[in-house]
Amino acid sequence: MDRRELAAFLRSRRERISPADVGLPAGTRRRTPGLRREEAAQLAFISTEYYTRLEQARGPRPSREVLAGLARALRLSDAERAHLHHLAGAPAAPPPGPPREVRQSILDLLRRLPQSAAFVTSATLEVLAWNELAAALMEDFSALPRRDRNLVRRVFLGPHQGGRRLYGVSDADAFARHAARRLRAAAARYPGAPEVTGLVDELLAGSPEFARLWASHEVEGPPTLCKTFRHPMVGPVTVSCDALDIADRDQQVVIYTAVPGSPSEEALRLLSVIGTQRMDAPR
Repeated sequence: MDRRELAAFLRSRRERISPADVGLPAGTRRRTPGLRREEAAQLAFISTEYYTRLEQARGPRPSREVLAGLARALRLSDAERAHLHHLAGAPAAPPPGPPREVRQSILDLLRRLPQSAAFVTSATLEVLAWNELAAALMEDFSALPRRDRNLVRRVFLGPHQGGRRLYGVSDADAFARHAARRLRAAAARYPGAPEVTGLVDELLAGSPEFARLWASHEVEGPPTLCKTFRHPMVGPVTVSCDALDIADRDQQVVIYTAVPGSPSEEALRLLSVIGTQRMDAPR
């Protein structure tokens, strides 16, 4: 435990938080920036005396529970949380599960790609966010319960509407192998996380194909750079596939684009007009 560095780190994080950030009145008699020590202690559910001793490099090694309270009270990022544990000489526990919150800047990016189908997936390949063209090309994710937005579950357990596996995409079998590998890697990063273990158990029980792939213990594979969707309204749509990692959230932005001037680009333009409506739906 590095008491001096821990003390300096806690003080620097406390001083950057304004009372308004945590719903406290600012008052008129504050002589130091940020929160007072007693306010930080209250938010972390520890005594003011204990917190003061930590900032004065006199405190004992904090428990994991105390460190969790400090990280929450001081609004630490994942990297800062790991640094706090390192300074305290207590390695951070594995995260409780894959992060699901998508940064606002990424949501804004999806909206700024009107000619591309773009969406964000979690470490378990749950679709977390999408733009309108992605919904038109694949399906209206907003109409689905959360569990049915998971692409691993979709490719192995269905439904396969109209006999089309995973939206009629040309590389469905290759994607299934990729999905099993991604889930294997996620299970190692989030050991014991109910969201991950529950999904794995469901797939093992419901899909012999997944059980076979899971038993291979593969975690890597070549990326798919091009695929074709068999869309029920506009026909085949061939797209280039790019996946951009969001490292701090363990997420990916997947972007599908068509070759300029190609029939597939025209199909995407038509889909952007049609949206998620069904042409055969009764009016």
